[in-house]
Amino acid sequence: MLKDKTYDFLKWFCLLFLPAVSVLYNTLAGVWSLPFAHEITVTLDAVSVFLGAVIGISTYKYNQEAQK
Repeated sequence: MLKDKTYDFLKWFCLLFLPAVSVLYNTLAGVWSLPFAHEITVTLDAVSVFLGAVIGISTYKYNQEAQK
């Protein structure tokens, strides 16, 4: 089980921080010709979706056990 603060941080990290960094890098890469814009943003998006899915599954299981 995760502590509430840990869960809240991971949720914020996956739902807000990673997507924001992805958009920021993609935008700045176009302006400043930074390398690997596509590869980096796709990687960040994939990690964000994966972690979000794991957290969602964990939340679902937690809610199912709480209802018992």
